[in-house]
Amino acid sequence: MPKLREALAEAGFREVQTYVQSGNVVLSSGAKPETVARKCERTIAERFGLEIPVIVRTRYELARVVERNPLRDVADDPKRYQVTFLDGKLGPEVVRKLEEVAAPSERFVVDGREVYAWTPAGVARSKLWALLAGRSLGVTATARNWTTVTTLLELASGS
Repeated sequence: MPKLREALAEAGFREVQTYVQSGNVVLSSGAKPETVARKCERTIAERFGLEIPVIVRTRYELARVVERNPLRDVADDPKRYQVTFLDGKLGPEVVRKLEEVAAPSERFVVDGREVYAWTPAGVARSKLWALLAGRSLGVTATARNWTTVTTLLELASGS
């Protein structure tokens, strides 16, 4: 992660911070989110030889994700509560598939370009999680547990 921070800073981003080892980056830029994503992708490809899709949320968008928190009444373990960030909206056929595979104890809410998923038994055997973590959503996606989501917001807010 130090090399990633260095590469992004050299690419012109400001206040570059990383969180844990899974590619979470908080940075400052005056560019549009789509432009930031493409520039990060190019930087990663040029510096590390990796073709990795990047999904960007502004601080405001991330704050809205945390504020919405539609499963707050049931999701009582932040490690089992995930937000999947999408680069576009899911098609209705994908949402139906998620409904079909979700276990009775699991809950999920599709809200724009995010899917909130509560998997109380964990993700290891969850068909819902397997689908959310896979490549069959029809859009680029990346997921973070609730602890990571709220920590990223704190970092972005300068707390």
